Amino acid sequence: MGTHVIEAGFPVNSDAEFEAVRDIAESTSVTTCGLARVVEKDIEAALDSGVDMVHTFVSTSDVQLQDSMHATRQEALDSAVESVERIVEAGAECMFSPMDATRTDEDFLVEVIEATSEAGADWINIPDTCGVATPRRFYDLIEMVDGHTDARIDVHAHDDFGLASANAISGFEAGASQAQVSVNGIGERAGNAAYEEVVMTLESLYDVETGIDTTRITELSRLVEEKSDIPVPANKPIVGRNAFSHESGIHAAGVIENSDTFEPGVMTPEMVGAERELVLGKHTGAHSVRERLVDAGYAPTDAEVREVTRRVKDYGAEKQQVTMSELERFATEVGVDEETEEVRA
Repeated sequence: MGTHVIEAGFPVNSDAEFEAVRDIAESTSVTTCGLARVVEKDIEAALDSGVDMVHTFVSTSDVQLQDSMHATRQEALDSAVESVERIVEAGAECMFSPMDATRTDEDFLVEVIEATSEAGADWINIPDTCGVATPRRFYDLIEMVDGHTDARIDVHAHDDFGLASANAISGFEAGASQAQVSVNGIGERAGNAAYEEVVMTLESLYDVETGIDTTRITELSRLVEEKSDIPVPANKPIVGRNAFSHESGIHAAGVIENSDTFEPGVMTPEMVGAERELVLGKHTGAHSVRERLVDAGYAPTDAEVREVTRRVKDYGAEKQQVTMSELERFATEVGVDEETEEVRA
């Protein structure tokens, strides 16, 4: 699809994960990346797996240093610099992350960023590890970071408050060159910035040519849904089953006339490999019912459309799913004639 970087896994985690990362690195021409703590065995495992880039990280917030890492600020800083130097020495591309950056003391964050930049980091990743940033605050943070490094900036946002994709976009606005995303937004806790949301926002709202084959986004989403066994909510932006569905009579009538009336216009279902659907339910209007009846081969009169619409609304109000078979049953009960071959001609 043209994805720029695949962060394939955490090679030191297990033999199986090491082999998976190695296999991915060998099987694609896309830049592959392996995760590593600022620990020698992690760095060596990532390098041995054959990835193009090693992404090394260390906690920098006081709460994580004290109660998770059990390390001092100076120990974290020293380990970060040593790890970056080892990766650079090995000839791999290096990304460094100050984990929990959005809850890190700003002066210490700047110290770590400047030190790892001087050590040769190609990328500085700024993670909102606990999802507490807001788009304006994240913009200011990335802008500040940009003033303290010559490395390219990458951002990593979590969705605890539903702001991950917005924060990723805000990061781009402030000068970041790359955002870490995941298909369907899956990830730790509430997940990460969603691949499909960030890509389509850039493509459709910012007119950025990402190089991603967006027509396969829905296909990719369904594949990840199946393999991960994590269902995609029906109202999920871009890839949810309802993303391009219309039930409201006003909406459906407008879309039948011109899809731009009640869709973004700059993003169509075809752009992401999806299909538009007129959903039948208690909010359905006559325009939608007529459209579906005609598509099914019927030639309804205005009176018949009104009666079938009434039945659809009543049935939908009982929280029943109005399928095409139900619509055809209503049409039969009302006595709607099927379209003749002569009329079709």
